[in-house]
Amino acid sequence: MIFMEFGVAIFPTHNAIRPDDIARLAEERGHESLFFPEHTHMPADHSPHPSGQPLPYRYSHTFDLFVAVTAAVTATSRLRVGTGVCLVIQRDPIITAKETASADYLSGGRFEFGVGAGWNREEMANHGTDPRRRMAVLRERVEAIKAIWTTDEASYAGEFVKFDRIWSWPKPAQRPHPPVIIGGDGPTVLDRVLAFGDAWMPNFGPSDIIERASQLRARADRRISLQVMGIPADPRELEAYAAAGFDRVVHWLPSAGRGPVERAFDAYESAIAEFTGG
Repeated sequence: MIFMEFGVAIFPTHNAIRPDDIARLAEERGHESLFFPEHTHMPADHSPHPSGQPLPYRYSHTFDLFVAVTAAVTATSRLRVGTGVCLVIQRDPIITAKETASADYLSGGRFEFGVGAGWNREEMANHGTDPRRRMAVLRERVEAIKAIWTTDEASYAGEFVKFDRIWSWPKPAQRPHPPVIIGGDGPTVLDRVLAFGDAWMPNFGPSDIIERASQLRARADRRISLQVMGIPADPRELEAYAAAGFDRVVHWLPSAGRGPVERAFDAYESAIAEFTGG
């Protein structure tokens, strides 16, 4: 029997449906998860958007990631709420460990920690991160966050992250810790998933995602969850990813008012119903 969870994602902007309202709506409509992306700012002179198109308005108008996550978890009781993705390379790992553990604790263990290095080199540089070293920074900061989550007296000694014997509570509600979902579909992403991830969540689009998912499972010595971000409202794509063993698909909703968002939900749910035969 094919089993796959259905989630949604949205850029939570100040002129769109509120994070708490979209969370209630997703839960009421039976969706399993809700993800928010992160951009602290957008440099006026920035790297080209991955789509090749002009930078969408929503990228520079999002709420703070963890303010949005907190609003969503406090407005719901079952919905899993995650970061899709948290740009850890732009964040202090001790503060991020505190924020993520707090979100998981307050939600009763419903937090999903999606992480990535991002694409905007100028944005990274404004936070003091050398874009050429971002993957090494990502690994160390995630490892340091895990140490703080799981150890009463945590230490970490790396090239980019160093601290000795710190105390930080609360610890996450989930054991051993919230799922760490590695975003991205670059050439070395599978190495990162195997090194410090519990799941892989590439962006929908590249034609080799399903083949690479098979390679990942063949290389893994433990269970790795397969998830995809940006699935279209198309039952054929849902069928293809379910057949490939993906555990979760996530559909982008528009950063808009309630009416357009509900219409987007309707289209996605129609595709789900056709796929499931419901």
